[in-house]
Amino acid sequence: MFLPSRHYESEQAIFLRKLQQDRPQLAQDKRAGRAIWWDKRPQDLALRERMDEARLPMPAYVYQTD
Repeated sequence: MFLPSRHYESEQAIFLRKLQQDRPQLAQDKRAGRAIWWDKRPQDLALRERMDEARLPMPAYVYQTD
């Protein structure tokens, strides 16, 4: 009886649809930005292993100064 209308569209959905229509390059810009910060190439495993081996153990109490 009180079901939402099937033709209802929120203000956010309208805004996003209009934004995508006004700026079609937005999806490409989003992919380029993601590539800068998140989509990284896998690191060299041998280099990663050497770095892990060279890591010093953490002291029991990190704020202690001897």
